[in-house]
Amino acid sequence: MARGTYAVVDLAALQHNFGVIRQRVGDSNVLSVVKADAYGHGIERVAAALSGSGSDGFGVAIIDEAIQLRDAGIQQPVVLLEGVTSAGDLAEAANQGLDVVVHTVEQLRFFQATSLPRPVRVWLKFDTGMHRLGIHPTQLPEFYRALKSLDSVSDVILMSHLACADEPNSPFSANQLAKFNTTIETVAAVPAGAGKSLANSAGTFSQTGTHFQWVRPGLALYGGSPLQGVTAESLGLKPVMQLSSTVLATRLVKAGDAVGYGAAWIADRDTPVAIVGIGYGDGYPRHVAAQTPVLIRGVRCPLVGRVSMDMIAVDLSPLKLPAGAIGLGEPVIIWGNGLPVEDVAQAAGTINYELLCQVTGRVKRIYR
Repeated sequence: MARGTYAVVDLAALQHNFGVIRQRVGDSNVLSVVKADAYGHGIERVAAALSGSGSDGFGVAIIDEAIQLRDAGIQQPVVLLEGVTSAGDLAEAANQGLDVVVHTVEQLRFFQATSLPRPVRVWLKFDTGMHRLGIHPTQLPEFYRALKSLDSVSDVILMSHLACADEPNSPFSANQLAKFNTTIETVAAVPAGAGKSLANSAGTFSQTGTHFQWVRPGLALYGGSPLQGVTAESLGLKPVMQLSSTVLATRLVKAGDAVGYGAAWIADRDTPVAIVGIGYGDGYPRHVAAQTPVLIRGVRCPLVGRVSMDMIAVDLSPLKLPAGAIGLGEPVIIWGNGLPVEDVAQAAGTINYELLCQVTGRVKRIYR
């Protein structure tokens, strides 16, 4: 018998979100970011759907993800966003026809010292303020000239990454954009039409000046809002994942009785409670706050007690139903339509990205 906890992945919603992004960025190419198993949605099915919608390429973190895409028949450009960590990986990237980010001098030396079976397109990343990956801006002229001189490099795209684009009113993004442009101007050899990429999901929606030739949306594809204080619905995005479970049992908890580990929640009145079959073993955050909602029959019902490995407890009082109306097998929406993942993330003190990515493999994905 199938377990009652599962994630429905709505590929039509995914394609809708891609269309929203495509319309927003005009002539810019869209590099769909599908790292971390497409943010927990399933990399192969997601990439196939986006390929059919006209995605211009795909971004992944590691070479194993890229090979998985190639093995699944994806023919569009696939970019290794963290680059490679060895000359052997560079040779394999060339064999697979991958694009490779260069962000350190060691990676440049791999190109200079390695004979490749075919030329590779390089995305040269320089730091404009995030201080994570990227060469120093003053190194850009040297790196650009060195890469362009190599027969093993077919082209060079210039890129950086926005740190605060999720804060629409932050001046940091404008400062990064200015540094991006002025740094590129220092490289006399860069042609006017050279490929450039700066915008992530947040930049795609909040910083139109960052679109350039390539945008790199991730979260927005999956229906999450990349902007603080802005709902996904207001951006025209639809949730792609609906995480659901079912009721395992119900009971009336008497006033003064406790629920769950540590007796952390004590009923202040007689309270109808449902035990729902999902927990931190499924990726639901253990540290989520009491009162975090789930959706039952369209009504938000708050969590009570601590999250267990396989179960949570929910107060059924908001339903205002007679005893016995909710029973074994009753559907429960953990997040999705009617309950945005952002609401759960806020209650958990985390971000929507993390919740989507940490849904575990024992939660069956159902594609429609």
